[in-house]
Amino acid sequence: MDQAQQPIPNDQPNSLSEISQPKSIVAPLLSGFRVAILYSDAKREYFATEEHYLTEAEVFDRVKLITPYLEKMGAEVVALPGNNNLGDELRKLNPGFVLNLVDSVRGDETLAPSVPGLLELLDLSYTGSGILGMSINYNKFLTKKLMEQRGLPVPRYQLMNAWTDTVNPLLRYPLISKLNSIHGSVEIDDTAVTENERQLRERVKRLMTVYKDDVLIEEFIAGRELAAVVFEGMKRKVYVGEKVFNQEIGGQYKISSFSAVWQEDELDKSKWTYNYSKYEPNEALKEDIKKCYEVLKMEDYAKLDIRLDQSGRYYFIDPNANPAFGPKESFCALGTIMDLYGIDFTQILKRLAINTLNGSLIQANGEAAAEN
Repeated sequence: MDQAQQPIPNDQPNSLSEISQPKSIVAPLLSGFRVAILYSDAKREYFATEEHYLTEAEVFDRVKLITPYLEKMGAEVVALPGNNNLGDELRKLNPGFVLNLVDSVRGDETLAPSVPGLLELLDLSYTGSGILGMSINYNKFLTKKLMEQRGLPVPRYQLMNAWTDTVNPLLRYPLISKLNSIHGSVEIDDTAVTENERQLRERVKRLMTVYKDDVLIEEFIAGRELAAVVFEGMKRKVYVGEKVFNQEIGGQYKISSFSAVWQEDELDKSKWTYNYSKYEPNEALKEDIKKCYEVLKMEDYAKLDIRLDQSGRYYFIDPNANPAFGPKESFCALGTIMDLYGIDFTQILKRLAINTLNGSLIQANGEAAAEN
């Protein structure tokens, strides 16, 4: 029979109301959930330098960017500072889901693990690494030692407890020096890579005097730099971006400096120190990225910085269990790199929520997060 001659089916709607009403309505993923976003209570007086303060205060803007995404998913969102009142506020609020963005307490990053500890005591579902993973995270020397013990490639390194410590003669210059417990590229600038002992001691002495922190020194790996995001959303996935450095900007050594990470807000990408491009790791690197994630007891998501030398050998330089979390418009590495793989921030939040709440959202709302 010709298509135009087919009879009208008998199951057509009988009324206008039947046409206009859908048979079922799928609720937004976080409908009915009260979500708490916890953030660092950054105040200038807590920090030794303006630079360190800025790396923590930027979270205020990220919270403002993240909140509408969660609200569109049906959540009631409340933002809470990570301070002495946090326990009382969480007891009153009793959120069903907690997004933990706290990276320091009273300006001290080593106190950040106290927040997942509090959330565990209150029996609240939260995102990010737990107490152990966060505690490891704020001791860079310990992360190196753990990775080294498990056979993961790292540059030769040494922890300096005093600027007068003897430098291991096996270390080869140039050396890069970093604060042991502070992340965020604080004090990473043109002086971070030193070519002789005099330069090294001057820098280490200054860092210790200002920040009252030990300093990790390690061999600088000349070559390319990658940032790997490990993300758990029902499945553990790896996404890698290469930092393509602008050869016209910066000094001799191309590194992720403080200014490149935090102070570049130019809309013109040609003025940036580096841009991210999608990088497809081989299986060996991909497996070592996952191994590093496991060894350091990371959970939900993490960022691992990696250097490739001139021969293509890779070295893990800076694992971070608590990297800046936000959409690509916040210029966070996590959101930017995952966007290169076609994963927008709404998908990131869906996958994170489902993973954190052990799949209960799928049963409650009939909605599953897309896996990419």
